[in-house]
Amino acid sequence: MPNAAIYARYSTDLQREASIEDQIRLCEERAALEGLTVMDRYADHGTSGASLMRPGVQALIADALSGRFDVVIAEAMDRLSRDQEDIAGLFKRLQFAGVRLITLSEGEVSNLHVGLKGTMNALFLQDLADKTRRGLRGRVEDGMSGGGNAYGYDVVHAQNPDGTVERGARRINPREAAVVTRIFEAYAAGRSPRDVVQALNEEGVPAPSGRAWGPSTIYGNRRRGTGILNNELYVGRLVWNRLRYVKDPSSGKRVSRLNPEEAWITQPVPELRIIDDVLWERVKARQGALKARSPANPGAPGFWDRRRPRHLLTGLMTCGVCGGGMIHVSKTRIVCAAARDKRTCPNTTTMLRQDLEGLILDGLERHLMTPERTEIFSREYTEHMNRLAAEANAGRDAATAELAKIDRDLERLVEAILDGVPGSKVKDRMAELEARKAELDDKLSRTEAQTVSLHPDLGAYYRREIGRLRDLLAGAERDAEAVELVRSLIERITLTPVEREDGTTVLSADLEGSLAGILALASGRQGQAIAKTDVVKLVAGVGFEPTTFRL
Repeated sequence: MPNAAIYARYSTDLQREASIEDQIRLCEERAALEGLTVMDRYADHGTSGASLMRPGVQALIADALSGRFDVVIAEAMDRLSRDQEDIAGLFKRLQFAGVRLITLSEGEVSNLHVGLKGTMNALFLQDLADKTRRGLRGRVEDGMSGGGNAYGYDVVHAQNPDGTVERGARRINPREAAVVTRIFEAYAAGRSPRDVVQALNEEGVPAPSGRAWGPSTIYGNRRRGTGILNNELYVGRLVWNRLRYVKDPSSGKRVSRLNPEEAWITQPVPELRIIDDVLWERVKARQGALKARSPANPGAPGFWDRRRPRHLLTGLMTCGVCGGGMIHVSKTRIVCAAARDKRTCPNTTTMLRQDLEGLILDGLERHLMTPERTEIFSREYTEHMNRLAAEANAGRDAATAELAKIDRDLERLVEAILDGVPGSKVKDRMAELEARKAELDDKLSRTEAQTVSLHPDLGAYYRREIGRLRDLLAGAERDAEAVELVRSLIERITLTPVEREDGTTVLSADLEGSLAGILALASGRQGQAIAKTDVVKLVAGVGFEPTTFRL
């Protein structure tokens, strides 16, 4: 009996978690009627159908491509996705894997279903978004919340005479409002957001997230109205529709976009004022002065997001104690950001940036440039390229073999006709074989056999390139392309304090990524393939430790 998989999903719109079991039960009944054996059941709980970035449906796609089942059964196509592009892409993947798609609503899904139902689902989502936006605008114009809550306020739920619950009202939280006033006064007096959050964290004042305060929570983005210092609700103005959210088609995640000011909806709510106008203007004046004095503000929006990393390892370093980022505390030293800015991490050990970079570059030079290592890499590289070529040629070889078999079959049919078999009995079979032969001939004419062409002295070439890369990175004026190459090989560097035998504390660096796999392989793992997520350990003042790498 063919194998089947069942997929179920419920979102938050008028549905409940028990609907997953309801969908699965109905799909199991349909599978029994179709004579299918249910192998797996996949589900996503409380997630929108506007994106395929869901664990359940991603596991379904992966298992379908691996040939685990022959049929997918769902309640309806919109359970799999409501996005027109996503449902078409999912259907293509299932077709490629030879997996049929059956839904209780549409029956066996075809290209026609995908086109029409995908369009209907897309229109449904757009209509739903428009209605939701209209409803929210009405609430905002009545002075109610348009979604979410701001620090300094409590959400109030009131019961109407008819028994319904009225949501969206807010009232000032006196304790949090005092913190907001304190932040505004401290900033207006000249204190930096970093100093303010350090004081709040040392006193144990809860942040809006319930965790520790961070400087960005205070200064945010002035133009977008984010951050404590930019929330106009504190001066009695409710601003709505400042931002819109669109889905990134490559990741499925929502990305915010700033709307033009004429699209903003502003509603006075004097009962929610916490900060007076004088204090607000003092803060805005200081923000404007700091922006005007910034030497790195060329007037182009998004400049800081597009700049190159300042140092080789910028943005790749992580604290091994708290999991936060590591930053440059000066021009030459790095330290845990949470320890320095928030005082919430005990990892106060610093490290010279050039020491960490030196460990990595020394590993490249000392462990990759020996003749033994280059020979290993040459052999591994050659085997890898041969394997890729063999995989690419597998389909061509199969087509060539099938074509030879068709030629033999056609010869036998011709011989049968010559021996007296009526042509009417074999003409249909001959037509099928001729059609298939033409198809295979066309396929072979459009593909070429893959061959491996390697450098005549791959080992020497490799050593020269590694040496040149080391020189480019060690120079005063680093080559931008070389920097990007090394950064692309590093996924994460976790820095953890360790105590040495002499009682001093240094940072141990766990290097994770392709470069870690290369260094680990060069240190004795000659017979193993390079894993993309290998980890090697480097210790400042000690050097590369090949015995401590781990997966």
